[in-house]
Amino acid sequence: MIEPWLWAIVLIILGIGLAVLELFVPSGGVLAFLSLASIAAGMVAGFMAGPVVGLIILIAVMIVLPGGLALAIKWWPQTPIGRRILLRVARGEDVLPDNPYRRSLREMVGKIGVAKSKMLPSGAILIDGRTVDAYSEGVPIDPGQRVVVLEVQGTRVLVRPIDDDEEQAPTEGGAGELSTPIDAIGPDPFPDTTA
Repeated sequence: MIEPWLWAIVLIILGIGLAVLELFVPSGGVLAFLSLASIAAGMVAGFMAGPVVGLIILIAVMIVLPGGLALAIKWWPQTPIGRRILLRVARGEDVLPDNPYRRSLREMVGKIGVAKSKMLPSGAILIDGRTVDAYSEGVPIDPGQRVVVLEVQGTRVLVRPIDDDEEQAPTEGGAGELSTPIDAIGPDPFPDTTA
C-alpha cells in the first residue's frame, strides 16, 4: 500500500499540472475544477500522514502553485490560443498621431478609383495612379469596377462600388444617401395639418 504522503505529492503535482494545462487548453473550467479537487485531496492526504507533513505540503502548495501559474501566464501569450484570445499590443506607428502616408490616405476620401483585384471584401484599388489596399462595405467588387472611398480608419480604406452614371462622390461628412436630409429624398409622408 502506498503511503499517504506519497499520495499527497502525486495529487499535488497532478493538480498543479492541471492548473497549468487549464491556461493552454480551453475546457470551460473543467480542468480548473479537477485541479482544485486534486490539490485539496493532496492536502487532505498530507494531513492524514501527520500534521507536520500536512503543513509542509500546504506551504509547498502555497509557493509552487502561484509560481507555476506565473510561469504559465508568462508563456501563455506565445501559445496559439493565447495569440487568438489576447489583443495585439499596439505598435508605435499605430498610436502616433499623424504621418505623411496616413495623411495621403485621408485625402482620398470621396475620390473615385478602380478595383484592381476581386474584393471579397478586401483587395487592391487604383486611385490617382497609386495602388492602395482597401476593403469593401461587404459586397463583392469585381476587377475594373469603379469604387469610391468612403472612409479611412488608420491605414484601412473603406470603399463601395459605384455605377458608371454616378458622378458625385460622397463628401467627407457622410456616406452618400445617408448624409442627405430626409426632406430632400421625397415628399413628407406626414404633412403638417396645423398650419
